[in-house]
Amino acid sequence: MTAEHKYAFYLGCIAPNRYPGSEAASIRTSKKLGIDLVPLEGASCCPAPGAFGSIDLNVWYAMAARNIVLAEQKGLDIALICNGCYKSIYEVNHKLKHNKELREGVNEVLKEIDMEFKGTIDVWHLGELLYDPEIVGVEKIRESIKVPLKGVKIAVHYGCHLLKPKKERHLGSTENPMWVEELVEALGAETVQYRNKMQCCGAGGGVRGYDLTHALDITNEKLTNMVEAGADAVVDLCPFCQLQFDRGQIEIEEKFGIKYDMPVFHYAELLGLAQGMNPSELALDLHAINTEPFLKKVL
Repeated sequence: MTAEHKYAFYLGCIAPNRYPGSEAASIRTSKKLGIDLVPLEGASCCPAPGAFGSIDLNVWYAMAARNIVLAEQKGLDIALICNGCYKSIYEVNHKLKHNKELREGVNEVLKEIDMEFKGTIDVWHLGELLYDPEIVGVEKIRESIKVPLKGVKIAVHYGCHLLKPKKERHLGSTENPMWVEELVEALGAETVQYRNKMQCCGAGGGVRGYDLTHALDITNEKLTNMVEAGADAVVDLCPFCQLQFDRGQIEIEEKFGIKYDMPVFHYAELLGLAQGMNPSELALDLHAINTEPFLKKVL
């Protein structure tokens, strides 16, 4: 399929370094659905909202604005696959467009590197583009499936930054959203509802770096609720949430003696499987939790 929609693809830090399958899957599956993800050369850290945004807002604004300007220079909207990156880049773009004083201050900084924020583009999470029927939509995803993922139950984790604050986001309810479940069910899988679905993964806001035990307490509670609902796997839209659920299970076993063996996938990886990509192309062997038992059920 020839790409109909082109976006500057902002990778972030964790996907290419820890889950490269998410990067590969995003590019290849999007191409089949009419989206061309063009590399955003020269991009830096978003920067991370918990680390930078809570310590120095001026640095947070300037670094995010620089990434936005790179896309402005290409004349392309940004598409990304991480909720934390979305928090930083989407919100800075929004704030600078609507706050003249802030925009002028940031541009004073950017002037030192011969750049200027102009406010000419928008920022999207790839999940939003996949769900939008004017761009892709659930039906087109369903039509692209070669290997329906039947016989498995999926617990969806939305993450904190994708939907909140609601007044500054593109999509839906922040209390009980169901649009990611629709995307998962388009792949042939069944989704489950579980207690405290909208609770944080435990890692956000710098908690993972500052107090790992507390972060894992939250992750452990979510995993317990998912298991009780009968889930075979976790699906998220954020590599940092993915890291917390995936690597976090190893840490939970080490600290608390609780073992889950619950495979964790970014939605792009699951979409890649359903479109016919093989596990090695998705680098699923790099996941902390073994995905083989899940793969035997669906492939």
